[in-house]
Amino acid sequence: MTKVFPALVLAALATGALATAALAQRAPAPNPNPFAGNAQAVAEGMALYNRSCTACHGFNGTAGEFAPGLGQPGRRYNRRSDAQIFDAVKNGIPGSAMPAGAGRLSDEEAWKVVSYVLGLRGTAVDAPAPGDAAHGAEIFWGKGACGTCHMIRGRGSLIGPELSNIAGMRKTNSILDALTKSDHRVFGDGGAIPHTLLPLATYQRVRVTPAKGAPVEGLLRNEDSYSLQIMGMDQQLHLFDRAGLRAVEYLPGSLMPSDYDKRLTPQEFNDLLAFLTRQAAGRETATPSAVGDPD
Repeated sequence: MTKVFPALVLAALATGALATAALAQRAPAPNPNPFAGNAQAVAEGMALYNRSCTACHGFNGTAGEFAPGLGQPGRRYNRRSDAQIFDAVKNGIPGSAMPAGAGRLSDEEAWKVVSYVLGLRGTAVDAPAPGDAAHGAEIFWGKGACGTCHMIRGRGSLIGPELSNIAGMRKTNSILDALTKSDHRVFGDGGAIPHTLLPLATYQRVRVTPAKGAPVEGLLRNEDSYSLQIMGMDQQLHLFDRAGLRAVEYLPGSLMPSDYDKRLTPQEFNDLLAFLTRQAAGRETATPSAVGDPD
């Protein structure tokens, strides 16, 4: 027994050590990037990138003359983690034209560039705009009157698109352009993609004049040869039989204002953008009282 017991103890200790090592391997490594999730650092990283990296890559993450875009859709990346991208920025990539940036960027600057590059590969919620999101929520529901057309988490209007996951679907630049330009470019994963954003067919403006009664204006929801369904500006769904209509007018343009940068002060606009770029499904991105509670 005296020989068996120590062997059992040693086996137990060895098993415990292996289990501890396995748990340590499964535990996620801490993110080495001191600016992870820092919106201000992302903005500074963009400025650093445009100053230091565009001799090869294009401005704002687009493809350049000598190097690809840094967030192209469908592209497979060998370097995906913060540490891997940092190594490429600081030390270059052996066997490629990617030079080392050690002499041009400090570690702090390189980490900010890393944060920006990761933001390019994600959507707005991965690199949200700086600002007071709680105040932006007040602007959304108040002065900006965005809730008269849009809904977030069950609150607001059914007329326009639902925005609870807008930051999980669109990039910050795309949201910015939607607030300030009637025809604008959509920013995809690879950076700026020239493309006119036309009104979606499901948000076609229409004015219907019945043979009897007042005209109804709103957004077309459905139609066929015999009937129309319209979400009116009165927040009601209107059903029409074409045989009883005097006129159906398909109106140009969008209900969406494109001058929020003029309607709001610069601070109000920045805070509204901060709020919208944090609206993503499954993310705690704004205080519940600012987002979903009734007035």
